[in-house]
Order: sequence, then structure tokens, then C-alpha cells
Amino acid sequence: MRALGLDVGDKTIGIAVSDELGWTAQGLETIRRNEEDASKDFEAIAKIVTDYEVERIVVGLPKNMNGTIGPSGERSQKFAEALKEYVPCEFIMWDERLTTVAAERMLISADVSRKKRKKVIDKMAAVMILQGYLDHSGNKM
Repeated sequence: MRALGLDVGDKTIGIAVSDELGWTAQGLETIRRNEEDASKDFEAIAKIVTDYEVERIVVGLPKNMNGTIGPSGERSQKFAEALKEYVPCEFIMWDERLTTVAAERMLISADVSRKKRKKVIDKMAAVMILQGYLDHSGNKM
């Protein structure tokens, strides 16, 4: 069973997918959000869900450092609720505190240029969100 990881931002959505056994997460793509019509974002994700036969979606939930949910977290929750109308999957909200920071550090340590980092940072954050979930679930998907 495959899982999909989403790093939902205001302008982009980073996407990662697991292998069929649910052991590893691989970066798939970054979708530029459609500001006029959010249904286009949902349709693009629904196509990926179908193409990869995804059964579970792990959506990054940005929390404040004290564990509370702020405006960004609320936007991610609303996004997940709206996406449920397009895909028949189980949804998991996953604490994503510091994943973007960790992804940026990883890319810097790999000597990736600033320009290239900007293109892949959201996809890398989605990988970290999904891999964190997969590690935690211990392949009990």
C-alpha cells in the first residue's frame, strides 16, 4: 500500500510517495498552487493518487513550537478536508515542525545552489513528512 506525503504551502504543494511496502519516501514533484481555482490543485493530486494507487495521504500539519495549531496549521487542515472530496483515501495529519528547516539544511550540506534549493525544498519537506510518518508507523500501514 502506498502513501502520499504533502507539504501544503500558500504557493506550492510538495509531494512525496512511498514505495509499495511503505518503507521509504521519494520526492515526486512540486505543484504550483492555482490561486484562482483550488479544484485544479485537488484534481492534480487526485491524478497522482490514481496513478500510484495511493491508499493513505499524510498531510504536514505545521504546529507552533509549543504544540498549538496556528493559522498555517488551520489552512493545512482545511486543505485536507477539501481534498477528501476528491480522493477516497485515509488522511493523516502529521506534525511537520521544522521539516522545511531540516530540508534546507540537508540541501545546503549537499551543496545545492540557492536557485535549485528553491525548486525542490517543498518536495524535500514532503519527503521528510512522509518518511517521519513511515518510520513512526513501523511499516504497519
